[in-house]
Amino acid sequence: MFDPLKLKKDFPILSQKINGYPLTYLDNAATTQKPKCVIDKTIEYYENYNSNIGRSSDSLAIRALNAYEETRKTVQKFINAKHETEIIFTRNTTESINLAAHSWGEENILEGDEILVSIFEHHSNFVPWQNLAKKKNAKLLIAPLNNDLELDIEAFKKLLSEKTKIVCISACSNVLGLKEDLISLTEIIRANAKNAKILIDGAQSIAHQKTDVQKIDCDFFAFSGHKIFGPTGIGVLYGKKHLLETMPPFLIGGGNIIEVNNEFTDFADIPQKFEAGTQNIAGVIAFNEAINYFSSLDINEIMTHEKNLFDLAYSLFSKEKGVKIFAPKSTQKRSGILSFTLEKAHPHDIAQVFNEEGISTRAGLHCAHPLHLFLKIPATARLSFSIYNTEEDIEKAYKALQKTLKIFA
Repeated sequence: MFDPLKLKKDFPILSQKINGYPLTYLDNAATTQKPKCVIDKTIEYYENYNSNIGRSSDSLAIRALNAYEETRKTVQKFINAKHETEIIFTRNTTESINLAAHSWGEENILEGDEILVSIFEHHSNFVPWQNLAKKKNAKLLIAPLNNDLELDIEAFKKLLSEKTKIVCISACSNVLGLKEDLISLTEIIRANAKNAKILIDGAQSIAHQKTDVQKIDCDFFAFSGHKIFGPTGIGVLYGKKHLLETMPPFLIGGGNIIEVNNEFTDFADIPQKFEAGTQNIAGVIAFNEAINYFSSLDINEIMTHEKNLFDLAYSLFSKEKGVKIFAPKSTQKRSGILSFTLEKAHPHDIAQVFNEEGISTRAGLHCAHPLHLFLKIPATARLSFSIYNTEEDIEKAYKALQKTLKIFA
């Protein structure tokens, strides 16, 4: 049986107190905490076989390289990529998307082409494409939300055409918790913009639903290790093999070159072509442990658990006057993210009161300025749930909300 209290014991940081209260961590959309097995794997690498990879044939280097490449195999299996070489290690989702925008976009976006994003994108999946459109004199189109705070599918369809070169969309909004049916969405794109490539930002979905890039039929999929109980400084870009093979490298230097002379440089094949310089070797190796930890759990039980937490938080918060919750109307499109505002308190004030009670939350624009402009609000407060959160955590958050309402009455 899925037991969040038992899982919580796997995470050392969650045993501490903040301001005299047991830590209640509700900021998982920003970063998840790390289980001891991931922390131990990081220490193991540095204590036992710290070495650079691909540079030497000594025992330490071979052990490090084997562990590093084992993670690539684990990621391939985890997201069901067809080829191991389709997995590129980066620093984070942001770098993964920038890699795609630079290496694919610079070569393929021409004047007059159209790039389609949604209004709820994180800056990481908005600004790179905005900049590319300006540079190439292409057009950035923005798909809107409907009144139910869901993607306006009819408007989305109308924005697709033969001019659409790439569609870049988040699997889940980091503010609204809006989950997309990615398979249906890619089918719509393929039917209405046959030549368009598809990039999915999976940062907020990777630890909350099953990911199968072959079933989704996306061309690129980006996510970060720290969103799924792994270290910071490790990200993944999945790309279809035939696309990656034709793309030039993003960064150039040691590690991704076969030969250099005074006249030309011959670059390595994928995936090494996109992994120049010394990588976050410890992070990649520990990331393998994080994926294995997560994969040992039942994803359906995780989804049910997080839905129950959201439903409880929604029912408690929504009954208080002055509280406005921003979430999709369809319960099927909601995830474990609850963003809200109060009539008389700024979200930063809300976060401060919650912190006084030992509750970690997030407040601000969440790197989603266009969405907040669309919603006509200056900021939101956000709770985000994970496997180790409990109903007691939600009840503590509700008491903190009531305290906030009294302070700012």
